[in-house]
Amino acid sequence: MKKFTVLLLLALVLTGYCLALDPAEGFWISVDEKTGKTTAGWEIFVQNGKLFGRICAVADHPQDVKASNCNASYKGFPTPGKVNEMTVVGTTWIFGLTMREAGKWRGGNVIDPDSGKMYKAEVTFHPADGKRYKTDTLEMRGEIGLGIGRSQYWQKSTREKASSIR
Repeated sequence: MKKFTVLLLLALVLTGYCLALDPAEGFWISVDEKTGKTTAGWEIFVQNGKLFGRICAVADHPQDVKASNCNASYKGFPTPGKVNEMTVVGTTWIFGLTMREAGKWRGGNVIDPDSGKMYKAEVTFHPADGKRYKTDTLEMRGEIGLGIGRSQYWQKSTREKASSIR
């Protein structure tokens, strides 16, 4: 009986490790790399082995603003309907990334809802190290190809903070 209890306990612990969240998952605050201003709150999540990101709140815009500068559709976009009629808040703008290793995702896309441009996306989690990364940081990189692009460094947040940006 003791062996069975120990084995059951071990199985539960191992299952917990297997189901643990990737460090990129959670809530993040995006910061404009040029101005240092907060731009949006994001929820990053994994679904069916792919990484996605949706906006929880935007700064300096009404929360019901439409993505009117976007095209009506994009290849691989995860939400059915006309993209240019969707609200910026609540829509999944990062989609289809695959894990390379824990905390490192690539191979998907990100759409800038302000401009409507779609970029190749890469997401990398950087744990707080007290040096370059004072807090847990998510590097969101968008590229047009051949390594040409830019990165933003997002700050770890909570659901409440990410959703309350205005």
